[in-house]
Amino acid sequence: MADLEQLTAAVEAGNRKTATSLTTEALAEGVAPQAILDAMTSAMGSVGARFSAGDIFVPEMLIAARAMKEAMLVLEPSLVGAGVQPVATAVIGTVEGDLHDIGKNLVAMMWKGANIAVVDLGVNVSPQAFVDAVTEHKPVVVGLSALLTTTMPMMKTTIDALRASGSSVKIVIGGAPITPEYAEQIHADGYAPDAGSAAALIRDFLEVPA
Repeated sequence: MADLEQLTAAVEAGNRKTATSLTTEALAEGVAPQAILDAMTSAMGSVGARFSAGDIFVPEMLIAARAMKEAMLVLEPSLVGAGVQPVATAVIGTVEGDLHDIGKNLVAMMWKGANIAVVDLGVNVSPQAFVDAVTEHKPVVVGLSALLTTTMPMMKTTIDALRASGSSVKIVIGGAPITPEYAEQIHADGYAPDAGSAAALIRDFLEVPA
């Protein structure tokens, strides 16, 4: 019998070969796709918590995310066939004027690992592009990233544009120069100092157990 605890451990350890083989084995044995997905999301939840606690670092998080990504390639057709849908949609991007994307990419990986459909707008994203994406995709959360102090004001401009459009979407901000105080100052709904915290925050917004 396929061992889903072993699958969780394989994803958490970043063992891509084992994660994909266990996923294939579980599907062949008729294990419900949702149960397999739950095993993977549990792994990424643990990875995020360990990252936030400083027990692991960016390379370990990336390795785990890649293991899940490869296992998901095996699982996704069965998820679609079983009618399993992401629990929510999120939009993320680095604000206009800023070309940094490592932090944004880590958050996107963690959100995907929490079974969130992620629309990644990339870098140097204008306020209007965020507004258009929210109108099109109807996300529950928008993530704004900035690494430069000079682009921090563009976060406020983007938030103002989203609110002026009538959207009540939750807005999370993060990046090296960002602080909780700045998030409160510009009326963001949340601040995430790292990718693990961003994953926990979106679960809080959705009232999903960790």
